Amino acid sequence: MMHVWKELDASVAARLAAASEGERAVFAAGVAERLLRAHEALPPAERRPFTVGTRPLLDAVWAGALGDTAAFTDVKRALGTHYLSDYFHNLGQDGPDDADENAAAAVIAAAETYLHGCADFAVRAGGRAVEAADAWDGAERDAYADDPEEALAEEVRRQLRDLDLIATHAPTLRRARFGLPPATVTALRAALHAPLSRTDDLL
Repeated sequence: MMHVWKELDASVAARLAAASEGERAVFAAGVAERLLRAHEALPPAERRPFTVGTRPLLDAVWAGALGDTAAFTDVKRALGTHYLSDYFHNLGQDGPDDADENAAAAVIAAAETYLHGCADFAVRAGGRAVEAADAWDGAERDAYADDPEEALAEEVRRQLRDLDLIATHAPTLRRARFGLPPATVTALRAALHAPLSRTDDLL
């Protein structure tokens, strides 16, 4: 019998497959933002320099996903630099794992979603949030002590709520890749950035 969170996760994947490239990019940016903010809130000694260093890339992804075409160059250059670095490798456990940290990997997946528009990249970003939920500790883990898999289900429900919100702006987001008027970009940011970025809706 399939677990509830897996059924919900399949629904997220199906909706992303049916969504426009613009909707996928905003979804992935929102997931990455939540994970990166959570990482940035860690005590300094627990933060990873590579992960913290993805902030400019994620900010550029947001700008591009919301209709600022000038951000495309920043995203492609940052992603290209990553691909040419030692952090992008096929060495498995023998290579550096910095880019495999959940928040960092989600930012990279969000950038790939924005550049290429593929649903698979957006699904990958969402999957990183599920992995992060599976790794919760302290009070977050205690909240789901009776049913640890409920933490995964709650994260995926959050993603479905995000997709509901994004869908209300679908006609505009379908055109975002080709550029939107500054006033529209500002309106989209006000409507989407804050609610999709809230970390306190994870529980």
